[in-house]
Amino acid sequence: MSNATQSAAKQPEPFTPGITKEMVRQHAFRMYADKLKHAELSLQDWVLAEKDLVKTLETQGTEER
Repeated sequence: MSNATQSAAKQPEPFTPGITKEMVRQHAFRMYADKLKHAELSLQDWVLAEKDLVKTLETQGTEER
């Protein structure tokens, strides 16, 4: 992994069908609450937040069955 500092990025459009920017934003703010006190989110942070959100929603859907 690179030691370069990650630059802040605007929130990208979600790549997962059925997932909205608002859903990802809310999940990212919960995941990165500590980081947001000191810096903005990078593109990698946004992508990881979306992937984690999708995994969480899939897990919740499986538990309800």
